[in-house]
Amino acid sequence: MVQSAKAWRWSSYRATAGYEENAACLTTEWILAGFDKIKSVAQQHYRDFVKAGKEQPSPWQGLKNQIYLGDDNFVNDMQRKLNSEQSLKDIPRKQKQAPIKPLSYFVDRYKNRDEGMAQAYLSGHYTLAQVGEHFGVSYATVSRAVKQAEKRKRACQM
Repeated sequence: MVQSAKAWRWSSYRATAGYEENAACLTTEWILAGFDKIKSVAQQHYRDFVKAGKEQPSPWQGLKNQIYLGDDNFVNDMQRKLNSEQSLKDIPRKQKQAPIKPLSYFVDRYKNRDEGMAQAYLSGHYTLAQVGEHFGVSYATVSRAVKQAEKRKRACQM
C-alpha cells in the first residue's frame, strides 16, 4: 500500500491534482469542474477534498445487502423499484432482504423484553446467543421467549 494517493503512480489522482500531465485517455476536466472554473484553483480544491476524505471511514462500512450504499429508506425504495415480474432466483437472498435492524431496535420497539428477544431472533439475523448477550440473558432464556411467541402466534391463527 502507498501512504498517499499521490504516491500511487497508476492512479488518476496525480493528473487530476495537477502533479503531472494528463494521459491521452484521461479526462479530468469534468471532475475539476465540480470544484472551480479556474483550473489551478479547482486542482487545489480537489487535493483538499481527497485529503479530507482520507480521515473519513470507508464507505464500504455502510454497505447494506451487499450492494447498496445508502440509508434504510434508500434500500427499501430500490427494492420496491425491482420489476415484480423479474425472476429473482438468481439474486442472492441477502441482496433481496430488508435492511437488518440493530438489536437496539428490538429493545426500543417492544416494551415486553421477551417479545423483543423473540422478534429479534425471529428476524433471522441473529443467533440465540447474540440476542441473549444483548439483552443480558442466557440463550436458553431467549429460546423460551421464542417458543412462547410462536405458541401465541399459533393460538391467534386458530
